[in-house]
Amino acid sequence: MSKTAEDTTGLVSIGQLAKAAGVSSRTIRYYEELGILPEPRRKLATRAPGDPLRRDEPASATATVADAKVHGPSAIGDGDLRNRGRPGGERRDGDSGDADVILECRGLVRSFDGVRVVEGVSMGFQRARLTGIIGPNGAGKSTVLAMLAGTLAPTAGQIFFDGQEITHLPAYRRARLGVVRTFQLASEFKRLTVLENLLAAIPDQRGDTFRGAVLGRRYWGADERDAIDRAQAMLDRFGLLGLADRYAGDLSGGQRRLVEIMRALMSAPDVLLLDEPMAGVHPRLAHDLGMRLVALTEEGTTIVMVEHELSIMDEFCDPVYVLADGRVLAEGTMAALRSREEVVEAYLVG
Repeated sequence: MSKTAEDTTGLVSIGQLAKAAGVSSRTIRYYEELGILPEPRRKLATRAPGDPLRRDEPASATATVADAKVHGPSAIGDGDLRNRGRPGGERRDGDSGDADVILECRGLVRSFDGVRVVEGVSMGFQRARLTGIIGPNGAGKSTVLAMLAGTLAPTAGQIFFDGQEITHLPAYRRARLGVVRTFQLASEFKRLTVLENLLAAIPDQRGDTFRGAVLGRRYWGADERDAIDRAQAMLDRFGLLGLADRYAGDLSGGQRRLVEIMRALMSAPDVLLLDEPMAGVHPRLAHDLGMRLVALTEEGTTIVMVEHELSIMDEFCDPVYVLADGRVLAEGTMAALRSREEVVEAYLVG
């Protein structure tokens, strides 16, 4: 057990009682790792919801996700603002649909034991828009998303990010470039607090290096304070600041989804790939999440979302790709797709 860990309950922890009873520190650590003895929860300095920022708090604490990037809202023209995913999901007249593509796949194929589940998929995702991917079960949606993220290698085809081919780059290198994904099943660190989950995703922290371990807090303390400020600002934005010191594993399913999305955003990605983020989420929370995703696109983040909930696609996504039998069946607004017979037959009926 760490001597610096703070027991936020103000009571003697089980580990402390075990130590007082003569149990060795090594044994205590062993049982803590097994989850038999709970590790004391650290409480990092946090401000309550609605509290004003400190006078010495850096501007980055209240900055949006785009402010943490090389490019920001000021680098995006008014024409781009008009073409983003937005409530209503309508594309303006004269929109060619092929301008400023940041992520693209060409002829993607994926086979499992000789069976092709993705067959020649080509799609382009425009910068700062919320694009949806729908289709019946087994259409290949999650497989395509995994290939875009680098967690699954394509059998054939090419993937380009910002004009650079990344087909053979592993997921961690794509993440460093700015392509980050979430998964169908929430994958939060259950025995870390919500705030610690977000801090774990911030790249290039001084304390993560050997030099930082040797030089100590005086070397990395300022970075940690700035990271905490950024994480608090993100929690405040998504309405979870009051849960900053709760274990992530104790949250509801919808809250865990939010934690996973916020954790992905802490790395300030250019492209965020979401695999069914609304699954198991209360409709009211899903709508609120959709509004927050649109706000992210207005700050420059490109979002690609696989989702079964058609009402979410209808309201927030433009354009929407329809996959069926491992191929792209159609592309356009949901209003246009509903009028196409082949789409209705493949997905919308029932």
